Amino acid sequence: MQIRAIPLAVWILTAAFSWLGASAPAGAGGALSPWALCASHAALAERNHRLPWGLLRAIAKVETGRYRKAEGEVLAWPWTVMAEGRGRYLPSKRAAMAEVEVLRARGVANIDVGCMQINLYYHPEAFDSLEAAFDPATNTEAAARILAAFKDTWGSWTRAVGNYHSNTPTLSGPYRVKVYRTLFKDRRRAARAELRRINSPRS
Repeated sequence: MQIRAIPLAVWILTAAFSWLGASAPAGAGGALSPWALCASHAALAERNHRLPWGLLRAIAKVETGRYRKAEGEVLAWPWTVMAEGRGRYLPSKRAAMAEVEVLRARGVANIDVGCMQINLYYHPEAFDSLEAAFDPATNTEAAARILAAFKDTWGSWTRAVGNYHSNTPTLSGPYRVKVYRTLFKDRRRAARAELRRINSPRS
């Protein structure tokens, strides 16, 4: 078998995306903070389902992104609930679950939840429980399965991304543009960070 050299640009992007998944903020005792949970688990789901690097993370940012001053960027928030045309950023998993129960008690069924804003009405099979729906690992895995299935159905990641949001072209088109703009921005940021690391003087 012939061994081929890895182009520098490919190597940089590979290292950069390792950085992108690993550079999220940590909480007390070294545990991941809520700000890091969506990105961390989305990176794992991307690898598990062979999604393009950073794609699931970009979707998470578009779906549940909040500006985080400490990092100077938008990060996905795991305790997000969307219903009745309004997004709600809850302070904890317990609070997010309680919000969904309140909505359901009022007869609201069309509810998007978690890192990837998976709709509980249109994807009733996605989660065994409401607690699982707000588990970042379970939520991102479900989103990766949905996106991969869409890719198989429509033949491209581009169409899969648009249809993740809506089958209506006037809605899916702008959404797709927003996701890919976020993805390319993240890739450039990660590549620049990796180049700075490579070029920094060794201590």
